[in-house]
Parts: sequence; C-alpha cells; structure tokens
Amino acid sequence: MRRSSLLLSSLLLAAGTTATPVAAVASPLHLRHDEPGKGATLTGTVLDPAGKAVEGVLVAVGERTAVTDARGAFRLYGLPVGEATVTVSGLSIRPISQTVTLQSGQPLTLKLTIEEAVQQLAGVTVAAKSLRFAPEVDGNTITAGKKNEVVELDKLDANLVVNSARQVFAKVPGVTVWESDGSGQQINVATRGLSPNRSWEFNTRQNGMDISSDPMGYPEAYYNPPLEAVERIQIVRGGGSLQYGPQFGGLLNYELKRGPKDKRIQFETSNSVGNNGLLGTYNSLGGTVGKVSYFGYYQQRVGGGWRDNSEFNIRNFHGNVQFQATDKLRLGAEISHLGYEIQQPGGLTDEQFYNGDVRKSSRGRNWFSTPWTIPAFTADYQFSERTRLSLKTFGLIGERNSIGLPSSVSVALPDNENPATGQAAARQLDRDRYRNLGSELRLLTDYDLLGQQHTLAAGLRVAAANLGRRQQGKGDTGSDFNLDLQAARYGRDLSFRTRNYAAFVENIFRVGSRLTFTPGVRLEVIDNQGRGYLSLNADGLENQIRQDSRRKVLLYGAGAELRATDQTSFYANYSRAFRPVTFGDLTPPATSDVIDPNLQDARGFNAELGYRGSWKNILTFDVDGFWLRYDDRIGTIRRFVPGSSTATQQFRTNIGTSVHKGVEAYVELDLVHALTQNFDLPHFDVFASSSFVDARYTQLRTATLSGSNLQEGDLKNNRVEYAPKYTHRFGATFAHKGFSTTAQLTRVSEVFTDANNTVAPNAAGTTGRVPGYSVTDLSATYRFAKRFTVRGGLNNVFDKNYFTRRSGGYPGPGLLPADGRTWFASFGVKL
Repeated sequence: MRRSSLLLSSLLLAAGTTATPVAAVASPLHLRHDEPGKGATLTGTVLDPAGKAVEGVLVAVGERTAVTDARGAFRLYGLPVGEATVTVSGLSIRPISQTVTLQSGQPLTLKLTIEEAVQQLAGVTVAAKSLRFAPEVDGNTITAGKKNEVVELDKLDANLVVNSARQVFAKVPGVTVWESDGSGQQINVATRGLSPNRSWEFNTRQNGMDISSDPMGYPEAYYNPPLEAVERIQIVRGGGSLQYGPQFGGLLNYELKRGPKDKRIQFETSNSVGNNGLLGTYNSLGGTVGKVSYFGYYQQRVGGGWRDNSEFNIRNFHGNVQFQATDKLRLGAEISHLGYEIQQPGGLTDEQFYNGDVRKSSRGRNWFSTPWTIPAFTADYQFSERTRLSLKTFGLIGERNSIGLPSSVSVALPDNENPATGQAAARQLDRDRYRNLGSELRLLTDYDLLGQQHTLAAGLRVAAANLGRRQQGKGDTGSDFNLDLQAARYGRDLSFRTRNYAAFVENIFRVGSRLTFTPGVRLEVIDNQGRGYLSLNADGLENQIRQDSRRKVLLYGAGAELRATDQTSFYANYSRAFRPVTFGDLTPPATSDVIDPNLQDARGFNAELGYRGSWKNILTFDVDGFWLRYDDRIGTIRRFVPGSSTATQQFRTNIGTSVHKGVEAYVELDLVHALTQNFDLPHFDVFASSSFVDARYTQLRTATLSGSNLQEGDLKNNRVEYAPKYTHRFGATFAHKGFSTTAQLTRVSEVFTDANNTVAPNAAGTTGRVPGYSVTDLSATYRFAKRFTVRGGLNNVFDKNYFTRRSGGYPGPGLLPADGRTWFASFGVKL
C-alpha cells in the first residue's frame, strides 16, 4: 500500500497535480455480484482521521472522476467491470489509492480515510485545469446527458477582485458579456444569443438557492457574490430548466467556499490595489470544532472607476454554520449581505465616443444601490448510502434604489450639471423593495431495476415574492447619494405579488455500462398579482392598474449519454423551457398603452447534440451543436382602439418567435507534455473557446401609422438583438512550480441593438449597431512558502476603446464604454 501510494503521488506530481501527499486506510463495506456485461457502480465516503467528512476532494477511477460533497460522499456510475484503482487527491492532501474489483450491476461501497493533511509542497507545479465537466450526478443535481461546465476559480489566473466575467467564463464557449460596470458588481452574462442583461436569462443561484429579485416576475440578478469567495461556478445549459424552472439559459449557480474540515481555525486574507484608486480586501475565517463547522468572509472594494463620475464602495458579508446533529442529519444556517453605492456616469453619444474622451461623463449626480440580504436554512438527511433528502429554505430582503437624471445626454436640461448656479435640476428617485421567502425539498436516490442501478431525483418548491415599486419621485438637487423624497408622493406606486408552486422528477436509466437515458418532467404553477397606480393626474387622482394572472406550465424533456470510450462520450438533450411574463411586461410605459389581458409566457425549447471528454490528461474538449426556439416573445405593437377606425394605441402582447442555432466548441491542450511526454517539464496549456450563432426572428409583427392607416409588417429573418455571430476566446497558460501566468484574447462580432437591425446610430446613441471588438488580458499567480500568494494582472493590455451595449434607460441612456487598460495586484496569506 505504501509503495503504490508513493508511486501514485509521484505520477500525480509529475502531471502537475496541486495535491500534497496523504496516507490512507481504505475498506470495502460490501460487494455484490450480478450478471456480466453490465456497468459497475462505485460509491463511498472520504473521511479524515477523526472520522469527519472531507468535502471537495477528487475521487478518480481512470479518467472517471467525482467530487465529494459536504458529507464526503461520492458516486461513480457505469464503470468498466474488473480490477480498478481508486485514487483520492486534492489541495493540501497527499494522494491515496486503493485497488478494488468492480462487479457488474451492483454497487461497491468504500470508506476511504486520510491520515494527515499538510501544506502544499514547495516546488510542485500548479497547473490544474480550471474547467471540467460534472459527473452524472453533481451534488443533488442530475447532469447526465446535459451540456454543463464547472469553473473552479482557485485554479484560474484572473482578476477576481472586480469580478472580471470575460476572464472567469473564458473557457465556457458562447458566453456573451456586457461590460458596462467597471466596479464588477453587475455580472451580465448569457449564452446562445440570449440577452446578458443582469444574467436574467439564467436561473441564477448561490449555493443552490435563489438570489435574483423574483425568478417568476423580475429575474434580474442585482446581487452576485464576490468571486474571491466563490469555490466554483456550476453551469447547466437549457436542460437545467427541468430541475430549476425558468429560464431559457439554464442554471448559473455560484458555490461559495467552506471552512476546512481538518482545522479548528483557518484565516485567509487577500489585499489588492489597482489603478483609478482601486483598493480591495477579502478576509475569511473558517474551521471545524467538534460537530460544528463554520465559515465567514468580509470583502470590500472601493475605487474611482475608469470613467469620470464612477466611484464605488462595495461591501459583502457572509457567514454560515453547519451542525452535524447525528450521523444522518446535518443542519445549517447562512446569511449573505451586500451593501454598496455606485456612481453611474451615464451614456455617451457616438460623436462623443469617437471624437472625444471616452472616459468623460456628463452625468455627475446619478447613483445606484441595491442593499441585499439573503438568509437561508438547510437540512440534509442521509437515509442510506443510496438515498438522501435535502431541504433549503431561503429568503430575500432587498432594495433597488436609484437617483439621478435619467434623460439622454443629447437632451438639454436647464443647468442640469451646473450646481454652482444654485439652479440644478431636481433628480428622479426610483425605489424597489423585495421581500421573498421560498423552500425547496429535493430527494435523490439510487435503486436497482433489471440488474442495473438507476438514479431518481425529485423535488417540490414553494415560493412567495413581494415587490413594492415606487418610481418617478422628486429627488433633491444635490450631487450625493440621497434617497429622501422631496414631494408628498411618488409619481408611480405599484405592488406585485408572486406565488409559485412546482414539482419535478427526473430519472437516470442506465443501459449497460455505457448508455444512460434521462427523461424528466416539471410542473410550474404561477400566480401573479399587480396593484397600484401608474401615474397621477393633475388633480391628484390615480390612474390605477389591476393585473391578475394564474397559469400552469408543463415542462418536459429527455437526455441521453453514450460513453464512446472511458474518457469520452456523446450526449444529446431536448428540454422545454419558458420565460415568465415579467412585471415590466405588465406595466405600460404610458397611460394610453394597453396590456393584453391574455398575455402569455414566452415558451420554447433547447436541443443539443455534442461530444466531450479528455485524452491522456493532455487534451480536454467539448463540441456541440444546438437549436433554441423562443416562442411568444413579448413586444409592443400599434393597433386601432377597439371600436374605433381612427384612434390608435400601443398594445403589449406576444408578437414573435426567434430561432437560435449554432455550434459551441472548447478545446484545451497540454502542449509541452503532448509533444515530449516528459511530465517533469513545465506546463504550457493552450485553449480555444468559440461559438458561432445564427439567431434570427422567424416572425416579429410590426405596425406603423401612415396617415390614417396602419401598415402591418414582419421583421422575419432579422437578427436578434445582442446575439453575436461569433464569440472567440483564445488563451495560453504557462505553469512551473508555484508560478503560473495566463494570456487571453477575446474577439466578438458586431451586434444589433434593436429588432429593426438599425445600423446608423441615433443622436442619443441609444440605437445603432455595436461594432465588433478584440481585447487582450494578462494575469499571473505565484504561490510560495506554503501559505503566501501573489496575484496580478493587466486587463485590456492594448488599451482598446470599445463598447458592448447601448442603453435606452438605466444606467445610460447612450452607449456605455467598456474599461480601457487597468491593472491590479494582490497579496494573500492563509494561516
């Protein structure tokens, strides 16, 4: 055992594994036999010497891997029958190994115990892959047959201080990023030609729980955790709709770091500086004492921003406690809080962008803030090695506050930016308040049928969300952040209520050792209600609205995965998806506008076919083709007022369909080792992440008034807004001993910003084409003396002027420049 462990340790270290050694005791608990020709299943737990679960370590059989959960448990399905070596590796532990004989049809269960945990060895090359594919069951999520990615942030060279999304998601093909917030607070991402606006086409979660304003009525993610505190990001494309509901983009889940299981106390700090006055600090404390494990962090960053009038002060706090009540029951409580004030520099016209200083701003009094508090309670019960139950109850106490001048920079306002005259214009004050409560119960169980082991996942969801929206209030004439209303009432005061009930079931059926088939179904029940007044007349009377909608949505789909070799597999998936009617869709922009009382949710499907895997620890790849259909898109069309042949009105209803189809490809090659087969040499990994998307309307009804007649039209074949034809990211990482550095090039095609595919910009810069762009980033990490880390980077190395979006309202209006060249440097210590 000692000899095999040392040999395995040497091989893993030569291959660049960041693990440090451990001895182990491995004992099979039971072994069952069945007919030959069927796949084998391996389950088990990894424990420390005190018998406590070890979370987050990698368990591998050949190229098949799984990561242990909070209970130290792992599962590997469909393994080849026969003798196999099981290895356990991870940061701060020495690899352990155990040789077992796998029999067909029934599971073998192991208990693996590490003897010690030590600090990372000096001189070990750090070159672990930052992107991997999830196993068939990832935690309590089924991913078999679905396109998915797991981004592990500790293995990235990236600017995590300001949440650089284009670096963090670089290896996820097809991710579109809006770069209009240099503070990094707003993460705006999407895939497959969908809108990146605050990631609202994703079902966005933290630790598996809701963090957006209201997934069923206002799915914008104003809160995103600081990426310095995130362990990994889990992405499941459209197939995630069956387990998590809307949206078309699938699941985007941030999983936070946890305290170590083998230490009573561990402290980590990382402090950063950068240009434009950037200062950041991240501090965490965690550990395990008896049956209680705990973890918490405080993160703050302040800066002046790359553009004028873009100061920010962002503060994040998180704390969680886990209590192992019994061998089977684990209880937890956590809370996350965000507080910040960000100055909004507003938009630019095209003339200002191309002929003037792109860093200038003519809006010095616009501010934005979204204080966000997310409490949660969890309970996990392990009935047996095969069956576990998870209950998550979560809430939201949040706000969205803005004060400023919302008009375009091309619109003159009296003394609008000249407070010295004493006649500055009063600012507009808008405030939202969110109060949400939800609970999700999930069951995951393995069971035997016809000589095979299969996996069932089922769940229930109950959620309530309440939004109070007050807009068009009269703010002060100052320039600081001030939320005091200067009038008796807001110009608009609305309240929205959502009640959501859902149930789902999904099952992995295993056929032999190589094929899985995973059907699923989900039923959503949604009850929306809107009350309040849209505006006030001159006499003070309210123009009230009353909106009610109750509907059921049935989602269904199926996935299949065929393992071509031990390291590669084909996968295919078809899943229905929908996007609920939002509260914005129910709020007419003017009192003369009308909302269709039969307005429907947008519905459609995702379909994908791909091939993914790895080869000899040298090559990793994933190539797929996809087809996304987005029916019943919501928009506004002019029509005659019912009963009149002359008067017209704007009518908000379902007006169109779009089809998004394309190819996504990711490949990463360990170039030096592929050429030399000498794993003692430094690593030089190159990667390419590309997507080609053709997103077009197959129908989009229009109507224009010509004299006294309405002329109907159709924007069929026009490209969908903000859907780039291609998105390419190429990069290379050099790693030797404790040092690694990554260079990355991003190329994105031009996009249109409206369904008319307008090319020439208007005077305000709110419509018109967004040109394609290229941008280069460089980052580096150096770990030394076991506990110290230095990071640094240069974003937009060649100081390119570009922009990724135009805005018709918040936070513009106008085109919103991306940041030019910026740099950061961090120094961290772990004790």
